[in-house]
Amino acid sequence: MGDVVNLNQKRKARAKTAAEKTAANNRVKHGTPKMLRKQTQAERKKAERNIDGKHLGKSDE
Repeated sequence: MGDVVNLNQKRKARAKTAAEKTAANNRVKHGTPKMLRKQTQAERKKAERNIDGKHLGKSDE
């Protein structure tokens, strides 16, 4: 005879894989969290200020 299959477990497993696929698409669609965006922006500004402070040439002003 064949193996006994629990249809409820199969249904839940199929729903879980569909939810994981949807979550992956949403992560790509909506990008990075706001906190990380602000952190990288602040790091970029700090690096620019650091480089500008070490500039030895003539000023544009």
